[in-house]
Amino acid sequence: MTIEEIQNRSYRHLLISFLMDLESRDYGKLTLDNYRRTLCKIDGYMHNEGIVAYTPIVGRGYYAYYAKTHHIKKSRQKSMETAIRRLNDYYDGRAYRPQHTKEQMLIPKAFEAHVNSFLYKCKEAGNKSNTIYAKQRFVVKFLEDCISNGCNDVNSINPPIVCQTCIMTENKDSWAVVRDFLRFLAKTGATETDLSTFVPYYKHKFNIPVTYSEEEIHRFEEAIDQSTDIGKRDYAMMLLATRLGIRSGDIVLMTMENIDFNHDKICFSQQKTGEILQLPMLPDIKTAFMDYITNARPATKDKVIFIRHNAPYQGITTSVLRFIAAKYFHKAGIDTTAKKHGPHVFRSSLASSMINGDIPYETVRKVLGHSDPDAIKHYAKLDIEKLRECAIEVPEPTGTFLAFLNGGCTA
Repeated sequence: MTIEEIQNRSYRHLLISFLMDLESRDYGKLTLDNYRRTLCKIDGYMHNEGIVAYTPIVGRGYYAYYAKTHHIKKSRQKSMETAIRRLNDYYDGRAYRPQHTKEQMLIPKAFEAHVNSFLYKCKEAGNKSNTIYAKQRFVVKFLEDCISNGCNDVNSINPPIVCQTCIMTENKDSWAVVRDFLRFLAKTGATETDLSTFVPYYKHKFNIPVTYSEEEIHRFEEAIDQSTDIGKRDYAMMLLATRLGIRSGDIVLMTMENIDFNHDKICFSQQKTGEILQLPMLPDIKTAFMDYITNARPATKDKVIFIRHNAPYQGITTSVLRFIAAKYFHKAGIDTTAKKHGPHVFRSSLASSMINGDIPYETVRKVLGHSDPDAIKHYAKLDIEKLRECAIEVPEPTGTFLAFLNGGCTA
């Protein structure tokens, strides 16, 4: 069916063909019924509003109307947004997306060539795609604020506009990227002076990495029900995080090619650094992998190991992994108040456990796959016991200070 044929159908026929498309992707009856109940109500909304033909604008308008006139939980909001987004993708002829993907911010036309050149320079410097995406968002937001302050092109950027725009910025992390961008403009001759000197400096707070005790980690692992198919998958995934400290992005992208059962090794290219990391396949991890792959993993052509257990049967995402970690922290009764509780905390917890076990910093760095030798400084914050060994003895009070402690006069 062509896009024109889809878009020329009545809403009821559009919905029927959309649900048939989802059914062909192995969606279950319960999920299809939920989609049907949600999307059928758009027909009544169109009738009341006098709308004849459906467009994506109608779908978004219905959601805004429903959210304004009903008190709905966040989970319900997300399910409605997903249903309408998928219907709109089907209407527009877009490829099916199991999860909402990031959309690039549009670069203002007057600055497009300069921004693209800057991003290309970042790519040549070895920045990964996620880093480049973040830098683009920071730069575009800065330029949009510059435009709102009366700057229409690169030539009209001046110190007052830079200062005024930086003051407007809520995310102070963007200042470093903006400074780099303005420095780039000066080096390439796009601006006569280096305006980066007018961008303030922002120093992060000193944060000690979040850790959980070995006892809490064991409780977390034991909270996973390994008798179910999903539990077998979750247990195998989480052991990669708790026992080996593997990042979420690497866990969800892991394929059978990364697993060597004969030599009990796990070897993969890290998504963040591009460096190859080889780790031992611990006995518990090997058992969990074999159990999941043999007894629980859905039949699918997808190459990644960890698969959704609801249609479509495709690889899971890092957001799902974060949700799963939070679920088992709660199930295990572990207090996460004011503490991060995503999969990444297992890296710092593992580092803490290794350091307290007198494992050299360099070994910790290699196990966690850091390419920068200076990364070991990050773990020094966790080595509280060794820092105590360096503490200087407090001298005995004497003289005026002793008199003050005893209630004497300081005058």
